[in-house]
Amino acid sequence: MRLLSDTLLLSGLVLASGAQQTHFQTHAPSLDHSDLSWNFTTPPADNTTSHFIFETVNSFLQHWPSTRYRNGHSIVPGTIPLGTLLYHGRTDDRLPTTPEWTASDPEHSLLFAGDSNATTGTLAGRYLLTFATTRPLNILYFDGSSAVKLRDSKNYGGTTDTQDLLVWGRVDPSRWVDEDQRIHDLCEWGREFGLDAYVRMEMDFEAIICDFSQGLELISTEYLAGWWTHESTPQPHSHSDPQTALQFQSRLTTPELDPFDPSFPVFDMIKFETIHAGTWHDHFPGDTRFVLDLTRFVSFYDTSLAPSLISQREGLERWDHRAAEVSDSDLKAVLDRLRSNLERRTPASGIDWQTLYRTVLQRYAQRLELVNYLLHSSTRRYTDNELAIRIQTQLRIILVPYTLHTARPAVPYIDNDASWALPIWKSCATTHTAYIHRNSNLQSRLTPSERLLLGALDDTSREICRVIVRMWAEGVHAGIDPLLPHPRGDGSRQRAGNLESLLTSWREEHSRLMTWLDWSVWVKCRPACGDEEMCYLPTWPFFLDGNRSSEPDRDDRWKRPQPRCIRKFAPYSEL
Repeated sequence: MRLLSDTLLLSGLVLASGAQQTHFQTHAPSLDHSDLSWNFTTPPADNTTSHFIFETVNSFLQHWPSTRYRNGHSIVPGTIPLGTLLYHGRTDDRLPTTPEWTASDPEHSLLFAGDSNATTGTLAGRYLLTFATTRPLNILYFDGSSAVKLRDSKNYGGTTDTQDLLVWGRVDPSRWVDEDQRIHDLCEWGREFGLDAYVRMEMDFEAIICDFSQGLELISTEYLAGWWTHESTPQPHSHSDPQTALQFQSRLTTPELDPFDPSFPVFDMIKFETIHAGTWHDHFPGDTRFVLDLTRFVSFYDTSLAPSLISQREGLERWDHRAAEVSDSDLKAVLDRLRSNLERRTPASGIDWQTLYRTVLQRYAQRLELVNYLLHSSTRRYTDNELAIRIQTQLRIILVPYTLHTARPAVPYIDNDASWALPIWKSCATTHTAYIHRNSNLQSRLTPSERLLLGALDDTSREICRVIVRMWAEGVHAGIDPLLPHPRGDGSRQRAGNLESLLTSWREEHSRLMTWLDWSVWVKCRPACGDEEMCYLPTWPFFLDGNRSSEPDRDDRWKRPQPRCIRKFAPYSEL
């Protein structure tokens, strides 16, 4: 059976042959629905980035997706609200006088706490300073695992690209761990814009504070009981020396055990609890102690600003995307946009973009996952006819709000003509943004960042609905829809061979859609972890073996993190 392979080009033209994709377009996502070609057989262009932007925005400040895709492409202004607590672990009780790191969870901060005056061989205490914000702090957020330091190699690097491009104008592989200078230069760059801090993520979220005397109050300085001896405390003496950094990573991954209790896996516990704290922010809403202003975000996935990256991404999986490959002129355009956004004083549209994005994701995530489950159910459980009807019913359920009573195949029936389903596709694809498009007053208030958000949302919704409506229409043509009769009018059903062909086509179409969307909410431990376990993605720096190089190139698990269950207490699992 031909499954709409020669369907009409629904804008009024006939598709003469297989769908052609447009390559290397450099315009931003379209905001005008009227110029779109509504063709069921035309997928998005190979170089589109709308789905990357959609998933990126839905991943901001969430540990799980930011661990999965480490190389961020976004810079987002925001604030740390009044009254937020931040934690700073150190080896003395002095207030920092230079830019320093704070953590949003004490478990993260305590990893860096100790006592520089403790006697060697004694059980060392550790200092924890707790601060509260006395006003909203102005921040820039770098998405991905932007606090992770990985030496550049053919398989690794890219986590600090956006920061280094911002302050140094280039990515210098030799400065991969030049943290002291990096944060100093970030704070100097942000001074003219009144930026107080920079938010990044490694095993948990951190805020780099530029001046601890501005907008912060010291709440407490506590000397806490320690878990280890002074000599085995894994404290870095420099944040900028590569050799010291490698030694520090080695101490974190293969430290000596506490000699007072050699049987107690103290460092395994400390490592796990640091990661555990990060998992509290795995999924939406993420770490809510940071509030982002999406109306001012910039993205290296914006092809209107950075078209030079289109060819650099060609043929690469998302794990390998690097902002570092941007041209000088495109980098200037991105940074000019960021400066303009930081200087902007006029109000934006008022649209709650985070809620709008989450609405679309929540509407489809579980339903697409259910259809995927059914498509790959054992054929021994259902006959092809039973399985096809179940899937057709689920497709119809997804489309209920958009299925017009008048939308049905023409009589007399025209083989493989899906033009009757066009109104359903259009309604499905535009329902969440149609009001924005037809409200000229609202359109006039959209910032450039909001136009990027709108275009990415439109393109993503359009592709979801294209595939779902196309699959559903194929089921109607096959005579298996529970509410629409077979379009030939004779009530006939498809033969077994045709149903098998239909299911095969559905599997291919649906798999392409889910691969294209690549939503991190679908990445989970299967089967689910037990009560004594948690689901884990390989997390820096704990996947590095301290006895070897910091470049685990030969193990693909670290480049393409996959979920697995690890134990919550001793004996701890290998990380």
